[in-house]
Amino acid sequence: MSALLYKMIREGEHQGQDFKFCINDSKKIARSLVAFANTDGGRLLIGVKDNGRIAGISSDEEYYMVEAAAKIYSKPAISFSTRQHVAEGKTVLEITVAPSNGKPHFAKDDSGKWLAYFRKNDENKLANKIMLEVWKKKAGKRGILINYSEDEKNLLDWLDKNSSVSVSKFARLAHISFQKAEQIIIDFIVLDILKIEFEEDKIIYCLNEDFDRGKWDQRAG
Repeated sequence: MSALLYKMIREGEHQGQDFKFCINDSKKIARSLVAFANTDGGRLLIGVKDNGRIAGISSDEEYYMVEAAAKIYSKPAISFSTRQHVAEGKTVLEITVAPSNGKPHFAKDDSGKWLAYFRKNDENKLANKIMLEVWKKKAGKRGILINYSEDEKNLLDWLDKNSSVSVSKFARLAHISFQKAEQIIIDFIVLDILKIEFEEDKIIYCLNEDFDRGKWDQRAG
């Protein structure tokens, strides 16, 4: 069991793994659980310092704080599994969260607001409106009806020649409102025409590699 723990620690913190020295705030843990559930899943190693050193946990209190984070400070509640590892005479608690089919999940912050997070590399990031709407539409049972107008063609034409676009850039190019540009981009992501990419502190949108413009134009026409 300790060999597995050391192997996980050697990986460091990444998109699917986070270290926690200890838990003294269930709300902060809820943020990590929500981010994992909203992305590709992941695990928390509680009792491990940021530098990978094993500190261990001292009581069952950590488990109950994780349970509060998952059930009280996460909405909808998040399922998780646990495993204990013993190394160097210390106990490390592993919390595993699967990617959720019920996105978006929200975590309650100190002011009482419910906010959605996603995981990018080793950080929990705040989800934007487009990500929230994409998650909701993918979880819904209703299909997407696209009106393939000049606005949609303008977007695809731009992305045929450029690697990415922002909502504001698309709105300016197509001479449409920001809200309409957002809605078109949301629908295109749900249809797997576009994908979300991250550039420093900016979220941008790119064509999916598998998207075939010729077939799409044929079908739409």
